[in-house]
Amino acid sequence: MNESNGGGGGLPRQVKLFGAVSLLNDFASEMVYPLLPAFVTGVLGGGALALGALDGAADAAAALVKLLAGRLADRPERRGPLIVGGYFLAALVRPVIAITAAAWQVIGLRVVDRLGKGLRTPPRDALIADVTPAPLVGRAFGLQRGLDHVGAVIGPLVAWALLTRHAEVRTVILASFVPGVLVVMLAVWAVKGGNGRQRAARPLPPSAAPAAHVPPAVIAISAFYLLRMPDTLIILQSQRLGIAIALVPLLWAAVHVVRSSTSFLGGALSDRIGPSPTMWIGWLSYVALATGMAMAHGPLAAWLLFLALGVVAGLTESP
Repeated sequence: MNESNGGGGGLPRQVKLFGAVSLLNDFASEMVYPLLPAFVTGVLGGGALALGALDGAADAAAALVKLLAGRLADRPERRGPLIVGGYFLAALVRPVIAITAAAWQVIGLRVVDRLGKGLRTPPRDALIADVTPAPLVGRAFGLQRGLDHVGAVIGPLVAWALLTRHAEVRTVILASFVPGVLVVMLAVWAVKGGNGRQRAARPLPPSAAPAAHVPPAVIAISAFYLLRMPDTLIILQSQRLGIAIALVPLLWAAVHVVRSSTSFLGGALSDRIGPSPTMWIGWLSYVALATGMAMAHGPLAAWLLFLALGVVAGLTESP
């Protein structure tokens, strides 16, 4: 049985627990991610190609697994194991990056990390939608996104604090084990509240439909995310422009603050001129700023361009 709302018309406790899980998971993940360029290139001796492969392979793995997990999530009894298993995978492999000796090992572990994301996201979202009263569903997912952003700011700030106290990059990555353990414990507690209800069979996924029926907007969005520069390469370029490694997590936290703040602006702009023009504004701005990042000189330019990219990310997130 699903848990009832805690206190009248509030969100179910299960939803709040998943919000806390999201916060802690992003805390752990974003402690590590902004340090990967420095770790792969500076500590392990990898190159830009390895960083590109790291992001590309990880994102592709997550996308493919989401298709399977989405189908499995239609069965309520499978949701709990998928959710806990997904968070457990990430919590297990993320700190292991600290003891790797080659770039390919980091790529492999990062792929497993994102496989965990692909496993847990569809069943978690299905469960949240099922246990939340219909008028509160938007608020429930808003809570998830909001706490994601909070965790994505706290994680880099903790990494920055550790680095300024002369901790090594390997030590900071290893420290992500602590919030990772808390994530798994909370996820186990959250799924004990119930698995939601049985869903009707889904139609074939869009990938199984004829290409002619795929909306142009979907094709455009997919092309953009396939062709855009990986964030790890942008972080690496900021280091080459003079941003100290210890300051990279601080820059990454600032980007998340800007991104979460401007997502509301993106939503308002989308309401005024439509989602398609808003997306085009964001994409063209991204291309211009990424080009500027490649041609820039000095740490001040890196800060300004990186934060501007955060604005663009916020604009393209909401529509």
